[in-house]
Amino acid sequence: MPDDTTAGSVDVVVVGAGIAGLYAIHRLREQGLSVLCVEAGSGVGGTWFWNRYPGARCDVESIDYSYSFDPELEQEWEWSERYATQPEILRYLNHVADRYDLRRSIRFEGRVARAVLDESSGRWTVVLDTGDEIDCRFVVFATGSLSAVRTPAIPGLADFAGRVLHTARWPHEPVDLAGRRVGVIGTGSSGIQLIPIVAEQAAHLTVFQRSANYSIPAPNRPHTDESRAEYRAAYPERRKLSRESGGGSPHFPHPRNTLDVDEAERRRTYEKQWALGGVLFSKAFPDQLHSEEANAPARAFFEEKVRAVIDDPAVADRLIPRDHPIGSKRICTDSGYYATFNRENVSLVDLRETPIDEILPAGIRTGEVLHELDDLVFATGFDALTGALAAIDIRGRDGRELRAEWADGPKTYLGLGVAGFPNMFVITGPGSPGVLSNMVLAGEHHVDWVAETIDHLDAQGLWGIEPSAEAQESWVQHCAELAEGTLMVRANSWYVGANVPGKPRVFMPYVGGFGRYREVVSTVVEKGYDGFEMRAGPGVEIGPAQPAVG
Repeated sequence: MPDDTTAGSVDVVVVGAGIAGLYAIHRLREQGLSVLCVEAGSGVGGTWFWNRYPGARCDVESIDYSYSFDPELEQEWEWSERYATQPEILRYLNHVADRYDLRRSIRFEGRVARAVLDESSGRWTVVLDTGDEIDCRFVVFATGSLSAVRTPAIPGLADFAGRVLHTARWPHEPVDLAGRRVGVIGTGSSGIQLIPIVAEQAAHLTVFQRSANYSIPAPNRPHTDESRAEYRAAYPERRKLSRESGGGSPHFPHPRNTLDVDEAERRRTYEKQWALGGVLFSKAFPDQLHSEEANAPARAFFEEKVRAVIDDPAVADRLIPRDHPIGSKRICTDSGYYATFNRENVSLVDLRETPIDEILPAGIRTGEVLHELDDLVFATGFDALTGALAAIDIRGRDGRELRAEWADGPKTYLGLGVAGFPNMFVITGPGSPGVLSNMVLAGEHHVDWVAETIDHLDAQGLWGIEPSAEAQESWVQHCAELAEGTLMVRANSWYVGANVPGKPRVFMPYVGGFGRYREVVSTVVEKGYDGFEMRAGPGVEIGPAQPAVG
């Protein structure tokens, strides 16, 4: 097949070759469209290409965190364990890229600097940091929700004499930490996965905890020939349940509310969810994230479990969150995290008690104490949901700038489109379930919608589509109201941008659940793309969407 990567003009530019971007290439090409994907990395995989730190593992079961679009792919791939590690997920994504010949449509090591709509021609110009330009009709941002890396501005960082690493930009070659004094800043998901591995290698590990997080063990186990046969046979029903569920995996909460059952039933339910592992514990009861009264028994159960593992009660006090309800931040999934703090070569520094004053050539100073280090690892996360798009100069109708439009918080319609930016689509972005759901199924759903929408435009002889300002404002308000009805707005999480200084505090995802969201999107289409406005050409006045074909 021809190499598409040198094309200067295509139907669609896809930005990002992660899970959603790879599927977008395949789906849109199958529709007969010419596609060019621009990827900053030297390989496919998105977050799984960059996040190579020891211990990196998905917190959704492998068989669910996989593509559903091709039954043959489902049947041929063999997952080695229940929760796949980063190397295995990356092998899977490389297999997908090879199986469907996707690389010929990907320009690697290319970073998009600008995307500008030319209203006279009705086409987008995508400009790379090299100065190269690509002309297209549609632009699809599959840039990922957790891809814009954050490193805190700590005084003296540039003076540190040792190695500085970041979990989200881990070297491709092995990093030897044996016998070294290592400091890890951050105890979110990446830090919680990394810390037990580093503790086994380092002479001494110092964990600098900015805020305690809830983490629940992953009940991991290897797959056998028997279990593979079982999950292959179960795929159709499992996918159906996943699409109907709140989180995009085939698990549902107890049918009754927390306080409507007796203590014995609550405990059985908590034990069941604990055995499922990780984030699924937040879905034990349907009201668990809607009131403090319903959340309190789950917090107490968690604390009981964790205190049983940690030898020193004072250390347990620091590791158990006190400032947010359980599940209001994404619950982490670990492999031996809390037991790690029983090791003699591990120490915990609570930065709320003793903040970092400065980084010196020899280590980190907190108050009067110098923590001497050979290596410093930042596990400090991302500018979530909006950071990757904010890094690109995106200009729509009348020269309006996306960064300015989102200065007070992101505004989308269904998380798919932005008013004033016709023929521009965002995949699993703000205003969609995205990070609150299984990102593979969420990405597939969005890509399918984009492909079907382009097909609809072409069948109707239309040029473009964008949300109306009124529909967008209504959706933003709806998402905010849903979030306000939960405990999730109570936490200083990356869901609200609290980890990025100066970022407006806005709860960004849609919390109504993946299944419900799919129903909403389907209804929008059935009503003739209700809330969207379409044009017959770039110079034609915006009009209401046309009835759906068929």
